[in-house]
Amino acid sequence: MIKTDILIIGAGPTGLFTVFEAGLLKLKCHLIDALPQPGGQCSEIYPKKPIYDIPGFPEILADDLTQNLLEQCKQFEPGFTLGERAETIDKQDDGTFVVTTNKGTQHQAPVIAIAGGLGSFEPRKPLIHNITDFEDKGVEYIIKDPEIYRDKNVVIAGGGDSALDWSIFLSDVASKVSLIHRRNEFRGHLDSVEKVQELKNKGKITLITPAEITGIIGDHDLKGVVVKESDNVHIDKEYVLECDHFIPLFGLSPKLGPIANWGLEIEKNAIKVNNALDYQTNIPGVFAIGDVNTYPGKLKLILCGFHEATLMCQAAYKIINPGKRYVMKYTTVAGIDGFDGTRKEAPKAVVKKIE
Repeated sequence: MIKTDILIIGAGPTGLFTVFEAGLLKLKCHLIDALPQPGGQCSEIYPKKPIYDIPGFPEILADDLTQNLLEQCKQFEPGFTLGERAETIDKQDDGTFVVTTNKGTQHQAPVIAIAGGLGSFEPRKPLIHNITDFEDKGVEYIIKDPEIYRDKNVVIAGGGDSALDWSIFLSDVASKVSLIHRRNEFRGHLDSVEKVQELKNKGKITLITPAEITGIIGDHDLKGVVVKESDNVHIDKEYVLECDHFIPLFGLSPKLGPIANWGLEIEKNAIKVNNALDYQTNIPGVFAIGDVNTYPGKLKLILCGFHEATLMCQAAYKIINPGKRYVMKYTTVAGIDGFDGTRKEAPKAVVKKIE
């Protein structure tokens, strides 16, 4: 049983910033995310996409924002349960909640903060009739550990940033990387497209376009994929391409998932909250912040999630410390260390650099 003060469902930007705001109040956080790494959409879907509406940053790449948030909150030593989906929630006699993941990991906390963005992400699977027979037997939709592809023959399908970025990365890990896309043009970042072309010219990546995977070959484990390729005169040819791993990277489909069955008030695939106070749901002690929530005038912006996280943490402090008076202090005055509202003497008005 993992115990914490605030259990955060979702390790995207809003969830990560919650760790920092909670840390200022001396509250410990643990985060659950179905993805294998923190960052949510910023890391999984568009890591190289520039973001322009983060205060203080005229432009910042999505993955750089994630890394900055991780650096900012690491001093408060958050815990992570990654690659697991929050499945069930149970209210205990003492008022706390126990959240269990799809892999059976249990977490206990008096406050739950749902910061799941647009929801849990499920991979978009290609329409291949027997693909489910080879899942975890050579077919993977998310790359969790690149080392399993060391010296292996890998086929990647897709035309976005994930397909391009992983093809580039695995070109130095796998013995062979083949990238297959149904069009000649890629929709990923131009730098990545140029890098793939460069690696193709060096013989480190086999690029097959326009083409698609129409079948999977194998007995118990994957042995190869069936490639349907079209040339410039629209004559199709089909052949088997041997491989050890097939990784279709067609994006992720956002869904609320099991959270939709937790007894929360749902409106248009979002969780209704009380925005006039603290972003609490209809279940006391359970909050929803960021893109996952809805209320009159809601804007699905990262900076709005940061604001909601800040107010939510203030309410969480009162739940966790009933009757304890909190004295609001600014970080420019109180610094970061000892920021629990009980400090008697403040240092000089300086901003402490986070190492």
